[in-house]
Amino acid sequence: MQKNPTNDTEFESIPREVVVSTTQYQTDAAFPMHTHNRGQFVYISSGKVTVHTPMASYLIPENHACWVPAGIPHEMKMMGQVRILNTYINSVASQRLSLPYHCKVMNISDLLTNLLEEAAKIPRLYQIDQREGRIMALLLDEIALMPELPFSIPLPKDTRLSRACQQFIEDPQSDISIDSMAIEARVSRRTFTRLFRHETGLSFLEWKQQVCLLTAIKRINNGELITRVAMDLGYSSPSAFTIAFRRLMGKPPSQF
Repeated sequence: MQKNPTNDTEFESIPREVVVSTTQYQTDAAFPMHTHNRGQFVYISSGKVTVHTPMASYLIPENHACWVPAGIPHEMKMMGQVRILNTYINSVASQRLSLPYHCKVMNISDLLTNLLEEAAKIPRLYQIDQREGRIMALLLDEIALMPELPFSIPLPKDTRLSRACQQFIEDPQSDISIDSMAIEARVSRRTFTRLFRHETGLSFLEWKQQVCLLTAIKRINNGELITRVAMDLGYSSPSAFTIAFRRLMGKPPSQF
């Protein structure tokens, strides 16, 4: 039985700025909406994880991480056999490092990967002024330097738009039009366009492309052919899909 994170308060009272733990999860393990009193840096060493908050959904591929600030309600779902290294950071360290007040998916350096693996072996009541404490201090510095990746899908607050967007996320198609989405949301095209931009910070076209490409990453990671994924998502050709993918992700789909 998986441990419920809403009851896992063991790390909250430890008198250290940062603690690291590692856990294995079975396929489709899921945690309902919950919060932590510490910021949570979720590194996926194997498998894939989705994180959902009231504001957005996030995909964390293998060898990537997600920052979840303290107090942010979130739920998690595992895809495949998953191993997570969780780093819990208290408010003092979070503020000193200027870690953001919003969730974000982050790239991970080789140095940070090695630091996380080493930190997971360190007792939680480590000596701050000795080697263990210096490793933890360097770990925090490295986390603060990691670049953000566009692996998030913002959701509008308006319930009509949010409902239509959730349905699109379940079955994304690159040829879906604004008119179709407005009809689904039961609002006018003008209202849909205005509210969507205001509440997500993106045009519907930009948002739709991001959903399709994150869906593609999941399927490519599952071993599906890039050509099949491109066709299913409505792209005219694999090359058109690759161009769109590289523009958003900074690398071709073959590297995922």
